[in-house]
This record gives sequence, structure tokens and C-alpha cells, in this order.
Amino acid sequence: MTGLLFPIDDAPLKPSFEHESNLAQKHNALPIGTDEVGRGCLAGPVFAAAVFIPQLTLPTALLDTIRDSKKIPKAKLHDISQQIHEICIVSIAEASVREIEDINILHASLLAMKRACDSLHEKLKHNLPKENFCVIVDGIYLPQVSMPGQTLKQGDARSYSIASAAIVAKVERDKLMNKLAEEFSHYGWETNAGYGTKKHLDAIQAHGITQHHRKSFLKGQTQ
Repeated sequence: MTGLLFPIDDAPLKPSFEHESNLAQKHNALPIGTDEVGRGCLAGPVFAAAVFIPQLTLPTALLDTIRDSKKIPKAKLHDISQQIHEICIVSIAEASVREIEDINILHASLLAMKRACDSLHEKLKHNLPKENFCVIVDGIYLPQVSMPGQTLKQGDARSYSIASAAIVAKVERDKLMNKLAEEFSHYGWETNAGYGTKKHLDAIQAHGITQHHRKSFLKGQTQ
């Protein structure tokens, strides 16, 4: 059963490899960073990514661009994500709208992160055994993975590995919402990614909901 863990003490909100390096040196564990995106959306699945940064090294120009994905201009996200894919080892996963409705958004987010971490480990296990990995997770809850884990409060602003995972996951989720917007054009998903903007809420009132909406998020909003 996933439990509440004590997060690492607060530190200045600037990305670094501090937490990854500490785990690698003190616990003989190579860190995987993971994060989810889309948790607060009214429509669409929740996505997660897991990222392994070899030797905890990235080009300085890329490091200068990696931060909390919510603070990066949308026009720059795709290029940053592409660079992360080229240098790092990455896995992406999701939990569906049905899963969100069945097990709630918290557990669906943890499930998506578990899937991403398990998938990434499949890519790595031929080189390094599982016990040599540690999962660093944004927040205070740990996904149910069979490797050591550590939570990090506000990790997407403090860890390059977690921030990289959030960027990759956001870009992939935005691609999906853009595609869905081609079929369901009323809701503005190409710009709001499923979040509850005025345009999105007005469209729900005018046109009802789709199979991609999270009904449990919309109590009192539908006709």
C-alpha cells in the first residue's frame, strides 16, 4: 500500500543534481526521476514520464532551460523535450480516464508513474540490476515500485531529473490533447490541454461532455 512519506527538507527552488548525487554516493543507487502531468484537468488521461540521466550530466545550454514545466513558454517545450530524449533514457506512460474514475486521480497518477518507472527499468535492467536504482518522485507520495524510492517536495522545481520527466510528459500529453481537439473542436483542448478554462466550461454547458471528460471532476458543471 502506497503511504505518506516524509519529504526531503525544503531548499531553494532551483533545479540541481544535489538529491540525485546524494543518493548515488550514499546509497549506491542510480536515480530515476518521475513526475505526472494533467492531474487537475477536466478531460484526458493523466500522463507520467520517467527519466534516467546518464552520469548526471547534461549540456549547460540544456540545463539552463530545464525548470518547472509550468514556467516554460509553451513554444520552447517541444525543443527541450526533444533534447532530453536525445541525451537521456526516457519512458512515458498514462492512466486512462476510466482508471481515474475507478481509482481516483491520486492513485491513477501514482499508477502512471509506476508504469513509466517499470518501463524505464525494462530498458535498463540488462545493464544494471534493479537494486541499483532509486526513484525520485515529485510530491509526498511514492508509486508502488519494486525499487527504493524517495519523495521530494516541489521536486519539479528542485531536481533536474524530475523536471525533465515533467517536461517530457507534458509535451506528450499536449500532443494527445491536440489530436483529440481535432475531433472535439468545441472545448479548446489544443490550447487548454483539458484544464478548466472559461472556454472549456462554457463548451461543456453548451455541448455536454465527451467520453474523454472526467465525470467525477464535473459534478455540478453538466446540464
